[in-house]
Amino acid sequence: MNHKVNNKTLIEDLYISFFDGPHATPQFVDEGPIFLGIKNITEDGRLDLIEINHISEQDFRKWTRRVTPQSNDIVFTYEAALHRYAIIPKDFKGCLGRRLALIRPNLERVNPKFLLYYFLGNYWKALISSKIFSGSTVDRIPLIDFPRFEVSIPPLPVQKKIAAVLSAYDDLIENNTRRIVLLEKMAEEIYREWFVRLRFPGHEQTTFHKGIPEGWEISELRQIAHLTMGQSPKSEFYNIKGEGLPFNQGVGTYGSRSPRREIFCSVKGRTAQKGDILFSVRAPVGRLNIADCTMIIGRGLAAIRHKQGLNAYLFYLLRNLFLNEDIIGNGAIFNSVCKTELESLKILKSSDLIARKYNKLAKDIDVQVDNLLASVEILQQTRDRLLSRLISGKLSLEDLDIQFPPSTTGPPSPAQGQA
Repeated sequence: MNHKVNNKTLIEDLYISFFDGPHATPQFVDEGPIFLGIKNITEDGRLDLIEINHISEQDFRKWTRRVTPQSNDIVFTYEAALHRYAIIPKDFKGCLGRRLALIRPNLERVNPKFLLYYFLGNYWKALISSKIFSGSTVDRIPLIDFPRFEVSIPPLPVQKKIAAVLSAYDDLIENNTRRIVLLEKMAEEIYREWFVRLRFPGHEQTTFHKGIPEGWEISELRQIAHLTMGQSPKSEFYNIKGEGLPFNQGVGTYGSRSPRREIFCSVKGRTAQKGDILFSVRAPVGRLNIADCTMIIGRGLAAIRHKQGLNAYLFYLLRNLFLNEDIIGNGAIFNSVCKTELESLKILKSSDLIARKYNKLAKDIDVQVDNLLASVEILQQTRDRLLSRLISGKLSLEDLDIQFPPSTTGPPSPAQGQA
């Protein structure tokens, strides 16, 4: 049975106030209130505060004269990267950045979490796509027309039920995502304990020479790994129909662990094999993914494989070596690297015994991560199917007694970084 969807109304009937962000950027500082940017608004409706810009208290007062973001406000992008929305959480202190706008929902008319899901739905995306102005440099939404955009929403009690059902899936996704972060953090910390601080199993009985354990040596990446540099076939052979092998040019198709399969290539090229480490050789240099199948790699990537099959060990070695994007562990900055530079990267080559012990431990952790990622993907697919049917009214919740999860009583907590 369908639930009843109201006649179309206007966005301006659903909010108390509407503001766009500043058209300039203040001076950033090391700490202070947050200056939100497009990068902080994710495509799946979250506020991501892992990488943030801070401003001074003085600038904060200046940049919030028109509006100070508060709990339940919905912030969204209107230029450059479109179709991004998020709810401002409790205790947030910051201001809107460039190319961002904000609406303050009227709680007597609309449930903020429902409205967020509505914005993420196909109907709204299609509407926005039909309103886009394509400029000389970026696409944008005409904010002057935004208040008159039409929406179709069910009664408030139904909105709350829809938000509760979809939030339950998001809560499960968030829990699994946090577990993934903790597992990866554990593998990273163990790597640093063994191979950076040199407190590996048996280190108490090991002899050190000039700070290096006996049986270890300063070596180069070429000594432990095979490298394949990508090369891009002609674009006329690219397709989105699934013809040929998946093709990945660089970090643009990276996923949380393995690349998305968006583009395929119908001719042969240089390939990465399943399990190979994908390493970005152009800015941002050093970003990693793992090939989950045989795929063609473009000139923005290299495929790296440990000569003895210890890829879990090699993955965390590279992850530690490139502490930040474009910055190798010794502080050198790279905008790009060639095969010779990559092969000659200096590493501390451990004994085979310790490398194998760590690889087994890290591989067990990676199996848990992969299982959680598969679960997250299934949950996301189910939620997205439900979102479309619930928002359109094709699936009714009117007669269901739904327990409201905590996440529907207020905005979700933002991602604050790895635990």
